[in-house]
Amino acid sequence: MKKKLLGLMMGATLAIILTACGGGGNNSNENAGESVSDAEAIVNKSCISCHGENLEGRNGPALDKIGATMDKDEILDVIANGRPGMPKEIIKGDDAEKVAEWLAEKK
Repeated sequence: MKKKLLGLMMGATLAIILTACGGGGNNSNENAGESVSDAEAIVNKSCISCHGENLEGRNGPALDKIGATMDKDEILDVIANGRPGMPKEIIKGDDAEKVAEWLAEKK
């Protein structure tokens, strides 16, 4: 009985996750949001361990309002060259561009 209940719960969880992720489609509105979700995914993978889950700061400074003091190019420079306590090139190429643009909008 417990195995059936566990299997049912796992199946339901999987269905919810797959539904939340959405699917298919390729219209211009979805493509416009792609870089934002890409940037968020990159930040979640590479930045939150130091800057906090909500970019509120942790071991590294808060980034939740970084766009109020730095523009995209300045943020990109920090990503590329690092700072004391932050290694350079944690994010590279197009990913760095996406993240810099996304963070510059945080004001």
